[in-house]
Amino acid sequence: MPAYDKADLERRMAGAVESLKGDLSGLRTGRASTSLLDPVTVEVYGAHMPLNQVATVSVPEPRMLSVQVWDKSNVGPVEKAIRSAGLGLNPINDGQTLRLPIPDLTEERRKELAKLAGQYSEKAKVAVRNVRRDGMDALKTDEKKNVISEDDRKRLETEVQKLTDATIADIDAASAAKEKEILNK
Repeated sequence: MPAYDKADLERRMAGAVESLKGDLSGLRTGRASTSLLDPVTVEVYGAHMPLNQVATVSVPEPRMLSVQVWDKSNVGPVEKAIRSAGLGLNPINDGQTLRLPIPDLTEERRKELAKLAGQYSEKAKVAVRNVRRDGMDALKTDEKKNVISEDDRKRLETEVQKLTDATIADIDAASAAKEKEILNK
């Protein structure tokens, strides 16, 4: 049984890119997006629950989020959770609905967010390089066990490197697009 598994490497590298896209979608760009509140957890019924399990989040207009809390007794905890999430949002209580105006981003905050996008991108690149290293190690193991020849190993290492380069290019493209979106708003 060969240790090298191309499909597994592709799946793991694609996972790193998906994870990066998830991280980037949580960065605020000045436009309202329901994914902005994804990291918020609310303490209700004696447990911490994701916001989307106690309320419906919608975008009624480009610079406003609306959080419709299902159970009236949870409005206070939801409001508290949003305020303490460090997103810079200030909920306006409207009975069972919380309105969240999205404030303009300061130049300083834009730079911080762009820097954070860069950090997320670097984290994803490290993950991809680790997958590459695992693939290269697996190829060397296969060669030692005489599962593949030296020529096959070299050919497959080139393949792994091409996959790595393509994935890193995807990461750079996603990160550059997000930084542009943050800095141009």
